[in-house]
Amino acid sequence: MKDIRFHISLYVIIPVIFAGIAILSIIVTYNTTTYYLSRALNPMWPVVWWGMLLIAFTLICGILIVKLLIDPVKRFVIKTKGLGIVKNVSPQQNASAATDDMGKFTMVFEQVSELLSKVEARQLFPDIIGQSKVMRGVFNQIVKVAPKESTVLITGETGTGKELIARSIHQHSKRQDRPFVAINCAAIPEALLESELFGYEKGAFTGANTKKPGKFELADGGTLFLDEIGDMPLETQAKVLRAIEESAIERVGAIKPTTVNVRFIAATNRNLEEMVDRGLFRQDLFYRLNVFSILLPPLRHRREDIPLLTEKFLNEMDKERHLSSEALQVLMTNDWPGNVRELKNALESAAVLADEKILPSNLPMSLKRNGSQHVSSIHLNETTIDSNGNADLDQRIKDYERRIIVDALRRSGGVQVKAATLLGIKERSLWHRIKKHQIDIAEFKP
Repeated sequence: MKDIRFHISLYVIIPVIFAGIAILSIIVTYNTTTYYLSRALNPMWPVVWWGMLLIAFTLICGILIVKLLIDPVKRFVIKTKGLGIVKNVSPQQNASAATDDMGKFTMVFEQVSELLSKVEARQLFPDIIGQSKVMRGVFNQIVKVAPKESTVLITGETGTGKELIARSIHQHSKRQDRPFVAINCAAIPEALLESELFGYEKGAFTGANTKKPGKFELADGGTLFLDEIGDMPLETQAKVLRAIEESAIERVGAIKPTTVNVRFIAATNRNLEEMVDRGLFRQDLFYRLNVFSILLPPLRHRREDIPLLTEKFLNEMDKERHLSSEALQVLMTNDWPGNVRELKNALESAAVLADEKILPSNLPMSLKRNGSQHVSSIHLNETTIDSNGNADLDQRIKDYERRIIVDALRRSGGVQVKAATLLGIKERSLWHRIKKHQIDIAEFKP
């Protein structure tokens, strides 16, 4: 049997229902009043009884609407809280939290949407470790630009993973079954860069015994990733610009151009706009590449991703290693000028020195010095307060006291007399605090 039901939006049905009730009440009230007045009777009591009936009818309609709309939402919130995937945030912990049901529902929905966005990030981009808000913003940009044919310019500091972003764009594009070819413009000498990009014909120069296709031809139908394009010579920039605009290249020593169909993704850790102003980069090429720009945040701007990155890198190592909480604290407070690459190298170095548990003493000295300078300010703001949304003030103060003591012990090399002097307390008082927080002194001794 054919389904003849019509699906009308609730935004239309509910206003129409209440508007209909209002119109009906006006018509009935008018007719009742006219009827009684025409017969020289007092219409007060009929109108009062009609008003009471109307109030009861409206009340029943309101209750039905609440039951039909609010009850399913309430059941969803209760079931979600029962699964333990959202936090019970009280108004004292969140000033913006409302005490009514709608405010609580809104907070639960926000937490669920946050959780779903993290799950989506892991599923869509399994090769990229990052669940922070800034990285999810980058993922959102990738999803939007990947299906297009637009040229993409990826900017960011060295070691932030620009090639991983470029590969993700290719994997989510219509060219995913075609080649992805990457070339580092800074790693190839200027004299060889042109032949690497465009290829050469046999006999084009001394040693060219056979013809060789360039990166443009190898990426035909797919994606060409030009890494560190800011280091490309101006002469080569002009030829790349022509290849992008005309979709054709000329091999070194060739007579006729070769047509190519390539999507371009470029990356750099330099400020191309400043280079354009200084005459070090072609303005027309910059505008041609900067169609859609993605800025990768440095690791210091997404510290909440450090535990995930650390876990991944340690799992990839042959020997089983796990990180102590004090060592993780040092990693969390470091500025990481080398970003993800520096973090990976530091963990590899620490894994070589450590037995099973990586301690702060196993980390490179530069990290320990930097961590001791920033622990009291950065870690309190980024880790203590948001690591446990349900922690009370006493617990936060206790955690902060422990971190300060750990920092002093690290700076003093585990010598309690020096640590007590740095903290401005007596050695006996420090000893009691160390015992209370169950801090292992051996971890800080060289």
